[in-house]
Amino acid sequence: MDRVIVVGGGLAGVRAAEALRGKGYEGALTLLSAEPHRPYDRPPLSKAVLAGDTDDTTVETDWDALRCDLLLGERATGLRPHAPAGTGPRGGVVASTAGDLPFDGLVIATGAVPVALPGDGAQHVLRTIEEARALRDRLTAGARVVIVGAGWIGAEVATAAARRGCAVTVVEAADTPLAAALGPEVGALTAPWYAEAGVELRTGVKVAAVEHGGLAIAGGPVGRIAADTVVVGVGVRPDLGWLEGSGLLLERGVVTDGSFRAHDQGDRPGTQGPPRSDVVAVGDCAAWWSGRYGRRLLVEHWDTALNAPETAAATLLGQDAVYDEPPYFWSEQFGRMVQYAGDHSASERLVHRGDPAGPKWAAVWLTGDRLDAILTVNRPKDLVQARRVIAAGRPVDPAAIADPEVPVRQAVRG
Repeated sequence: MDRVIVVGGGLAGVRAAEALRGKGYEGALTLLSAEPHRPYDRPPLSKAVLAGDTDDTTVETDWDALRCDLLLGERATGLRPHAPAGTGPRGGVVASTAGDLPFDGLVIATGAVPVALPGDGAQHVLRTIEEARALRDRLTAGARVVIVGAGWIGAEVATAAARRGCAVTVVEAADTPLAAALGPEVGALTAPWYAEAGVELRTGVKVAAVEHGGLAIAGGPVGRIAADTVVVGVGVRPDLGWLEGSGLLLERGVVTDGSFRAHDQGDRPGTQGPPRSDVVAVGDCAAWWSGRYGRRLLVEHWDTALNAPETAAATLLGQDAVYDEPPYFWSEQFGRMVQYAGDHSASERLVHRGDPAGPKWAAVWLTGDRLDAILTVNRPKDLVQARRVIAAGRPVDPAAIADPEVPVRQAVRG
């Protein structure tokens, strides 16, 4: 392999480039990024950048030592593989605004783009450093800020806006915050945090459109909510438009195996063909197969973008590697450190560890004596220990793990 193209200038892209060199790849290496900046971290955008603590979240790496050509401010527009998997020569061509870029190894790391709402009013999203700076400039004392979505990003933006003296309202279509991520029972436990911070939370509210000067509400007695600034945080979608017509299988992301090899489409629409040895996908745009959970995962969080490229790079270089770590993410909101590890989508029951009305507590999801997932609030040791237990698949004593005085590691059976 002599020419590798990394498409995507986020954390997953730069970590893939580093991993390729670290594993001995000596050929030409190019990173193509639609943004004009060198790769930077996104989690601080809704935290330190909005708070005004920093303007620079650039990922530190030695680009000269990496011997990587950076094509910044240039966008991929298409992909033309040479041949279906296993039937011809490796590689192909990435079409881009910088011209055609031939490759014999490709890393797809184009991330995701925020979902926008209907309407012709201004709506702010939070995905790039420019968007974070522009939003920060609008978070002034007394400004009416309406945030659509009480998920992780919505809560973090509400935290920053309230601290800067804004009059903050959060509207959420579900009946509780974080209903999609944590379920309504646990999500409801976070609702009091909003009032405590002076933020008005309106749940069960569906937005019809973003208008000039506010929101149009679908149905109900309140037809409109006035705002000086509207922030939309209702989710993201993988950035896959440039891959249409490429022959790769795309379903909620680039479909990959557990080694991050992209699949060709099958003979019939929507069916899966063989994996490719010359194309891997990683980060927010990869829908990768998890043997641990028996399904594909699309994990849009920093930890996966940081660690999964090691496996993707090994795969591209012909080495045996599989990634199957339990998902992990964190959020800083309303003065609390909130962390989650695992997957509770198929769990049998929920156990509280500590008093959710207090400053430190956890929620634990179990199936039998298997620890599936944990959410911690200001209990970082619980998270660290539980994450190891989940990864190892070790059984726990349900009664012991429900006792906040028992360290998680001591709740392990045997």
